[in-house]
Amino acid sequence: MSAIKRFLGQAAIYGVTTVVSRMFNFILTPFFTVVFQPGIYSIFTKMYASASLINAILAFGMESTFFRYLNKHEDKKQEVYNNSFFCVAFLSLLFLLSGLVFAKPIAVHFSSGPEEVADYIKYVHYFVWLLFIDAICVIPFAKLRADEKPLRFSLIKFLNIGTFIGFNLTFLLAVPAIIRMGGSVGEWLASWYREGWIGYVFISNLIASVLTFIMLIPEMLKLQLKFDQTLFGKMISYSWPVLVANLSFVINENLDKMILEPLGVSAYNLGVYGAVCKIAVFLSLFITAFRLGAEPFFFSHAKNINARQTYATILNYFVVALALIFVGLVANIEILKHFIGPEYWVGLDAVPILLFGYVCLGIYSNLSIWYRLSDQTKYGLYISLVGAIITIVLNIALVPSFGFMGSAWVSLLAYFVMMVISYILGQRNYPIPYDLKRIVSYLLVSLMLVSLSFWVFNRNLIIGNILLVAFAVGVFYFEKDQLKSILVKKQK
Repeated sequence: MSAIKRFLGQAAIYGVTTVVSRMFNFILTPFFTVVFQPGIYSIFTKMYASASLINAILAFGMESTFFRYLNKHEDKKQEVYNNSFFCVAFLSLLFLLSGLVFAKPIAVHFSSGPEEVADYIKYVHYFVWLLFIDAICVIPFAKLRADEKPLRFSLIKFLNIGTFIGFNLTFLLAVPAIIRMGGSVGEWLASWYREGWIGYVFISNLIASVLTFIMLIPEMLKLQLKFDQTLFGKMISYSWPVLVANLSFVINENLDKMILEPLGVSAYNLGVYGAVCKIAVFLSLFITAFRLGAEPFFFSHAKNINARQTYATILNYFVVALALIFVGLVANIEILKHFIGPEYWVGLDAVPILLFGYVCLGIYSNLSIWYRLSDQTKYGLYISLVGAIITIVLNIALVPSFGFMGSAWVSLLAYFVMMVISYILGQRNYPIPYDLKRIVSYLLVSLMLVSLSFWVFNRNLIIGNILLVAFAVGVFYFEKDQLKSILVKKQK
């Protein structure tokens, strides 16, 4: 069990980093939903949704490829690092040049009218540079994780989010306050400041990314101007199916935010949907933290004789954690709703649906390790394409009639289908002894409790938390013996 304890230790550090940094980021959501009306907030929603798609393209699946080949070719660690970085850097440079040249046509595409084009050209410029810098940092960040330097990783992440929050508060809160106070400084600020301009959010993000780049320069200085073409060919063969899978994943998660307006949903409702999705992000935080700790661990542990049993045990407790968080968030939705403005509460019915979609996504992320470890990344491509097709076709079919609620159900269905297909294919090609009966039982119980809490008892805080406590007690009762064997070091 020492391997699981080591995994838990690393995942805990990444988890604290991810949760705390994203929580600080989440604090901005109520701030944004007060400063910006839903129609303006919709700009934020669709710009970041589009950026996530480009991020996946620029990374080219090289993060997973880096971890895989680092452990597969231990005698060529430097070459793996060089190849991964220069591949991403080359694609990012092409994107940067193309984005700057075609900024105006891109702005016209995003804008709702000629009067908005000038602002959107600025937004495009900010995002082109932002995405370029973030992509350049992907492999150096991965190297920190591979070198097991979670504290340095955490420090850089905290500085990034702290800078982002600090500049947002400066632009959107401090500067207007100084202007209202008057004086020479206030007059100077008033001469260029634009009240309620969402571009300040994007500028703040760009500044934070530049700082992150500077902090990662020591990792970049470890690069060597060597390029192993033979190794690179193998890495590309592994990487491109991961790229397509990642793209399909982004489509599943963000396509709705990109196509709601073209399908007839108003900018107001798009803003509402984007805001309530932020509540569901609480569960996404845990999944991200898990992935950051799990990916390098799974690859490094693959050669151990008991690896598959370890993976099964990890999934079991991962599902337990997901189910508890799922029930806990819904039980406390009446508190969490205050993280977004009252204007956005009309979208709360989508939250339980979005949350269970994230539960399925989290399980899929864990299950997907089988095709990465067995070098069968083509299956990840096939599974993700199925999810993407479901997302595209059903959004087009349902959104005109059901609005953003249709998108929420489609998202859940896509993740559920991907999860089931991955499990079936995984058991055929790379069997792992998952305790399916236990996993399904926890998921069904969590769904029942959420349904009672949200719909039957109308989001009553007291009853919801009683159900949560009862669930937690039941989980502890059934899992206490195995938990002790994992967490308590036996005396020899």
